[in-house]
Amino acid sequence: MSSPSISLCMIVKNEEDFIERCLKSVQNAVQEIIIVDTGSTDQTIEICKKYNASIFPYRWNHHFADARNFGLSKASGDWILWLDADEELETGHEEFLMENLKNKNVTMYYLPVINYYGESFPVDPEKAFLYHQPRLFQNHKGIQFYNRIHETPIFPKNRDSSYTVDYLKVPIHHYGYIEELTKKRGKGERNLQLIQEEYKDPNHSPWIEYHLANEYYRRGDYQKAFDYLNESIFRFLLNGVKPPSILYRLKYGILVDTNSFENALEGIDKAIALYPDYVDLHFLKGLIYYQTEKFSEALACFEKCLELGEQNSKYLILKGTGSFRAQQYKAQCLEKLGRQQTK
Repeated sequence: MSSPSISLCMIVKNEEDFIERCLKSVQNAVQEIIIVDTGSTDQTIEICKKYNASIFPYRWNHHFADARNFGLSKASGDWILWLDADEELETGHEEFLMENLKNKNVTMYYLPVINYYGESFPVDPEKAFLYHQPRLFQNHKGIQFYNRIHETPIFPKNRDSSYTVDYLKVPIHHYGYIEELTKKRGKGERNLQLIQEEYKDPNHSPWIEYHLANEYYRRGDYQKAFDYLNESIFRFLLNGVKPPSILYRLKYGILVDTNSFENALEGIDKAIALYPDYVDLHFLKGLIYYQTEKFSEALACFEKCLELGEQNSKYLILKGTGSFRAQQYKAQCLEKLGRQQTK
């Protein structure tokens, strides 16, 4: 059986600082590189040419899905892998990747994306969120990207039961949320403008309010973020859809960050009832109890976190909530309880 071919599809503009690192990471994994360039004026194009990329100029229309779909139309591989320039595919998994892609019963694979945060480079490997995203899918299956920003590939509406998804442990490392980089690129401002444009559409998805909340959270405008989050939750419920777990992760994260512990405790049990195996919610509950000096209750939460671990591919998970962070807080709780008992 011949090996399946992979086309890497990317949208770029002035990415000379990162693009080589990205392309180098995939050079032994992909057979074709499709670059949609929206107007680079630096060395981006020259760097892409070094990796035999096919480069297609594209007039930017402030719509990421449109640009992604233009790239798809140029790809000839059996599979599509999509990345951004500030990402890299973890190397050493090439054989494993090819073996899995021979299985044509799977249409789309979710890959673990490790999103680093912090002020500057080099990154701290302990400061990261893990989230699985649909990054690899079969070409020529009618799959298209949707959304002006935070675009995502979606199966065609007229699909049959043969369209399936699975998870593949081939990590992607994402550096785009490091503050040094976001300030340099003005990414936050651009994102906010595009999301606000989408928000004007009366038929927009409730995800748009979540993305607005996220942008305002990153700016430290917690009240505005909280208001948009509640609007998003309400609109999901209005549509008869259980609000996604990530909304509750951000909501109770904001309440903890702003020391609104009483308000947080009132609602977090309801969120946990919806997502009982979500380690981050138990961790946040533990923080609430810890900060209000209810150390026995906090201890139980952190022990639950260690029991759950942090390998659940359904959720956005802060690294350490099911391991070292929970362990540290557990030790602190035991110490506090020991001190209390000797008084």
